[in-house]
Amino acid sequence: MNNKFSDTKKYKKGKTISQIWQADDSTELECPIYKEAFSAGFPSPATDYIENTLDLNKFLIQHPSATFFVRVEGDSMINAGIRSGDILIVDRAIQPEEHKIVIAVINEELTIKRIKIIKKKIYLEPDNPDFNLIEVTPEMDFRIWGVVTYVIHKT
Repeated sequence: MNNKFSDTKKYKKGKTISQIWQADDSTELECPIYKEAFSAGFPSPATDYIENTLDLNKFLIQHPSATFFVRVEGDSMINAGIRSGDILIVDRAIQPEEHKIVIAVINEELTIKRIKIIKKKIYLEPDNPDFNLIEVTPEMDFRIWGVVTYVIHKT
């Protein structure tokens, strides 16, 4: 993954995002995918056949030229299943709307929050009760970089 966001250093003030990478649609990663689903309960006899291969880039990335990855730092979205150290797949081609989790820039600081609209006002909502709702005001330098489509983390 090549980092095509060379100007992102000015956005590293906060502790929400620690790294940013641009998606690269020239790389293929095909892994075997089994024909049958695996049981999460009592183990069943192993099935030794593979149906096909799965290219994770094609499966996870809908718009390669508009997609980037970020590494999360902090725990403001912990109740949404987003933990510090996770990697998010973010798509700039998806329209941000209420309840979507987005990467936003507020006064040159990147943050990961859920969009909330109350009485025609836009808010950025954390998924952790230890953090406050952020009202987006006209005085703020505010932009949405993209919508989070997937969260990747170790179990």
